[in-house]
Amino acid sequence: MAGRSRDEEGRTATPLELLFDLVFVVAIAFAAAALHHDVVEGLVGEAIVRYFQVFFAIWWAWMNFTWFASAYDTDDVPYRLATFAGITGCLIMAAGVPQAFDVGDFTVVTIGYVVMRLALVSLWVRAGRDDPEHAPAAFRYAGGVALVQVGWILLLFAPEGMTTLGFALLVVAELAVPVWAESASLTTWHREHIEERYGLFTIIVLGESILASSLAIQTVMGEIAGSVDLILIIVGGLISVFSMWWLYFAQRSHDLLTSFRSVFTWGYGHYLVWASAAAVGAGLAVSIDHATGHGQIGAYGAGAAFAIPAAAYIATLWILHYVPRHGGLGHNVRAVAAVCLILLTPFTGQAVLLTGVIMSTLLATKLWGAAQEALSSPPPGDA
Repeated sequence: MAGRSRDEEGRTATPLELLFDLVFVVAIAFAAAALHHDVVEGLVGEAIVRYFQVFFAIWWAWMNFTWFASAYDTDDVPYRLATFAGITGCLIMAAGVPQAFDVGDFTVVTIGYVVMRLALVSLWVRAGRDDPEHAPAAFRYAGGVALVQVGWILLLFAPEGMTTLGFALLVVAELAVPVWAESASLTTWHREHIEERYGLFTIIVLGESILASSLAIQTVMGEIAGSVDLILIIVGGLISVFSMWWLYFAQRSHDLLTSFRSVFTWGYGHYLVWASAAAVGAGLAVSIDHATGHGQIGAYGAGAAFAIPAAAYIATLWILHYVPRHGGLGHNVRAVAAVCLILLTPFTGQAVLLTGVIMSTLLATKLWGAAQEALSSPPPGDA
């Protein structure tokens, strides 16, 4: 299992990677559905904490496999079997999501997570054995990941008052393992491949919001009395999701992965991008429930359930993709203004529609600025 070349031409996602991603759709859907249900019932504080805990497990397991595959995807029988074991762990984890939200029991989620991570440990051990040049990093990954899994298992038996602190410490430990491992010898992950994999996962997460819009359309068919409000919610939701997609893919990202610090900032920062994007879908469902008279949440709360994650998505995306390029004061002012305006929309009673308008306006100004810049730049060879 030798490391693949960083300069490999035409490196794209494999069918096995796409299958791996597809399984995560289930886990994300369960997490978003549980968040929607608890917020509608007024259990906002508990729902947010458990959502971020569950989403961390989903995100981190996907992240680690993706970066490993970028460096060591041999696509042979042992590699495929280990990946299948990871997929099985993801399905177990997804099955435990409702229980984690309903009663705060993370036993099944933890079991699934540990299964996924131990499959990854076996891959890192194999990489360390077969690739002497990068063995220090590979064995650090294997040892670090295995050690943290012991911590997750022990956390299941910790006193109730210690679980939050224990969770936070284990998250820090998980995030520290790649930093520690890569400092020994950088693995040969592929920039364009990583960019594509992150883009594909973004599409998967945004798909949850598309699903919520589809369910809203179904609801309209049977809710004639509230059809006007529902149609406005559907329109705003679709405009928001389309704008979120366009803003993410408006510019390539691989050029940002040029230093140790930028790689980890960009890679880790996507936790907030994806968690907020999935929460937008849950917030859309909450707004639909409020419009049709279901649930315990009020008008402001329903609007905030959509607007807050939408604002977080824009803010995080701008920090990760645009601030490093030093786009200028005007770009940053527009982004900050958009975030602030989105956060005010719950006071209007039309948070979803107005959020869509604000997002699409931000997108339009970005596209206009890019067009003006292209017009003012001389064609290649004219300089």
